Amino acid sequence: MKGNKQSAWQISSSMINFMALVTLAASILIIIFADPLMKYLIAPGLSESGHALAVSMMRVIAVNPFIFAIASVIASIQQAVGRFMFCALAPMIYNIGIIIGTVWFTNGINLFGWQIFDGGIMGVALGVVLGSFLQLIVSAVGLVGLGFDYNFKLYCRNRGFRKVLSLLPARSVDQGMDYVVSLVEVNLASRLADGTIRAYQQALTLHLMPINLIGVAISNAAFPQLTERLGEGRLDLFQKDLRSLLRIIFWMALPTSVVIFFTRGYIVHFIRNTGDQLMAGILGCLVVAILFRTIYHMAARAFYARQDTKTPLYISVFSISLNIALAIILTMNLNMGAYGLAWAQSTVAVFEVVILLLVMSKQMPRMFNRAFVTAIGKMIAASAVAGVVCYIGVSVMPFRDTDSSFFSAFPKFTIISIVSFGVYLLMSKLLRLPEVDPILKKGKKLLFGRLDGVWR
Repeated sequence: MKGNKQSAWQISSSMINFMALVTLAASILIIIFADPLMKYLIAPGLSESGHALAVSMMRVIAVNPFIFAIASVIASIQQAVGRFMFCALAPMIYNIGIIIGTVWFTNGINLFGWQIFDGGIMGVALGVVLGSFLQLIVSAVGLVGLGFDYNFKLYCRNRGFRKVLSLLPARSVDQGMDYVVSLVEVNLASRLADGTIRAYQQALTLHLMPINLIGVAISNAAFPQLTERLGEGRLDLFQKDLRSLLRIIFWMALPTSVVIFFTRGYIVHFIRNTGDQLMAGILGCLVVAILFRTIYHMAARAFYARQDTKTPLYISVFSISLNIALAIILTMNLNMGAYGLAWAQSTVAVFEVVILLLVMSKQMPRMFNRAFVTAIGKMIAASAVAGVVCYIGVSVMPFRDTDSSFFSAFPKFTIISIVSFGVYLLMSKLLRLPEVDPILKKGKKLLFGRLDGVWR
């Protein structure tokens, strides 16, 4: 047991050091070549002043790959030992850092009367860096109590480390596809109206929050259990657990996407006090991506649990080509502007999930049984009713231009959201969806438990 633990810490230390060295080199190269990269590859359509600002922002954000790599390995260590809370919190904290940069840093940073930063769009870049550092700190806190024995060494003779390295290229390329899409999108957005890049990037950040909260958190927490089922040779239990997890994710993500669509004006207002019609429209187009990207994380983890990193990679390679083609066609040929970028994202998100699930059903013919399909149908019906209620709520309490303050908009947003989700829970209960039972049980315990305490 002691030898196994020592080997595990050697693998962990080696991965932290290896990823840190690789990404540090990448960050340095980005800083050095930021100017030509921005000019010829990323955003050739920017003005001279815009180009100079973009280069400065790129150099500030260049530290992110280095920080993310370390945080990712630390999160994997915690997942391996069954500690998931900090892994789930870390991506949320990252998004909070970006929001802080967008809302506050853009107005300047004043410390004890000393103006240390004048503000502007560079505040968003500082928020991104703040978020990445906060994510690393939260991830590192999760190591407390594990007895992690870190060494600044690469244990190249460790078989486990070599095994991880053999799986790393395919999975890294798969996850890196999003960055390629990002480069193309920024390139196209730079050719559109002023402010398009900012609006699109901030809408993307907003759409990632529910994906991280639901899809990433649940799939990361479930990954060790799925791996354990396969290690025991229990494919039947693996399929049962995976079905249950996919149902839970769909049950949570579908109504969330519906509510975000109807309340997008309020949500954007919380980021930009004056509101932003373009950003709200882009977010509305991305709600389909929210649903399917949330499902994608769980579906991809199922392949990773079977040590199949190639299937998600092949699908991603095709998807990246489709995304780029759609983005160019919708944005330039059909003149849809930034909305074309968002619809390309949503279309490809649907494609990726459908293909992954089709491959999964072919490999495991009994995976998606009649009960699973029926449950999905019930969830769609419940979400439709909740969507009607949400639409009525927004019609009765619309977001107006006069709702310039947080305190005038937030109460209306809260009422609409609570009522809509409440109706969804009620419909889920009426349709006998078991996913709602733990929520109702917990709510009943909190409510009546407190009442019992009062009466006693």
